[in-house]
Amino acid sequence: MTVRAYRQILRRKSRQIRVGNVLVGGDAPISVQTMTNTPTTDVKATVEQIQAAERVGADIVRVSCPDRDSALALKDIVRQVKVPIVADIHFHYKRAIEAAESGAACLRINPGNIGSAERVREVVKAAKDHGCSMRIGVNAGSLEQDLLEKYGEPCPEAMVESALNHAKILEDNDFREFKISVKASDAFLAVAAYQGLAEACDYPLHIGITEAGGLRAGTVKSSIGLGMLLWSGIGDTLRVSLSADPAEEVLVGYDILKSLGLRRRGVTVISCPSCARQNFNVIKTVELLEQKLAHITTPLTLSVIGCVVNGPGEARETDIGLTGGGNNTHQVYLSGVTDHRLKDQDIVQHLVGLVEKKAAEIEAAKAAAEAAEAETTRETKRDVAPAAE
Repeated sequence: MTVRAYRQILRRKSRQIRVGNVLVGGDAPISVQTMTNTPTTDVKATVEQIQAAERVGADIVRVSCPDRDSALALKDIVRQVKVPIVADIHFHYKRAIEAAESGAACLRINPGNIGSAERVREVVKAAKDHGCSMRIGVNAGSLEQDLLEKYGEPCPEAMVESALNHAKILEDNDFREFKISVKASDAFLAVAAYQGLAEACDYPLHIGITEAGGLRAGTVKSSIGLGMLLWSGIGDTLRVSLSADPAEEVLVGYDILKSLGLRRRGVTVISCPSCARQNFNVIKTVELLEQKLAHITTPLTLSVIGCVVNGPGEARETDIGLTGGGNNTHQVYLSGVTDHRLKDQDIVQHLVGLVEKKAAEIEAAKAAAEAAEAETTRETKRDVAPAAE
């Protein structure tokens, strides 16, 4: 798809930090996070949930550490998963130290809530010693009492002030490897708080609408709030907070990023809602296609349109397209060009085969380009080496 001015999103310039092997901020891709809801001490269940999130593309997974046993369980969990783990810490500084020692890549913590300056220094030392970054996590539902008294209620100004107060504590301890979030269940409040924070600092921002609700309502609310922020260039990593399976959070997160052209993973299906003009069962076809193409991670586009009104136009802009035709015979497009016809009974499996073939071609071309680049680099080094001698 051609990049037009009206499609361009200019991302806020933020400093870059590292969460394990994932870069956050700067020019790094916007990462997608989720959080486990199993008891952390149940290592098997927690690992299975993390691995399920990995399979659908999670970049980072957060795990709660409410007690010592949970923090220590991270040792066994981290060894069995690929994604970096964020340890969720509330109040008790020792849990943060134990989590860092157990292999957490990041600590979600509010420095002002864990006690004395000495305790903060101990947590910072543990983070530095074990290569942990941090996330300052401000929530409208748990603002400090002095800020509530000052502002009268949770408001954007109070949330930004809370975040900057916590940030200063880390800065005073010569620690700047952190990102910040200012979440609220009210999308208006969250968006305004993030906008204020984005202007007030250059730290990477973890965005989310907290406690957004169930799968459908939470997806809608998160899409509105996160969409507003992402469209304006705010956000370096995100979580869609749903009362649903963590894997669903990841899928929704990617769909939000894909819809804004900020990140692509897997097949983007462009399909019509169907009407009386449809020449095949569009809704059922798309449902089956989404199920059978879930294993594809290569970014590509597939249009599935029930009739010739919009079908050819959509097909011109996609890698593979299907337009419904008469007599149970439909038109298939490859790279925007009419290619062959297809009968009703073959639709799903035939399109799956075409997508798998296209994905393999894209991956092969990518591998060849990377190999050629590597060979060019080796040749350049060989040419330079004699001159250096």
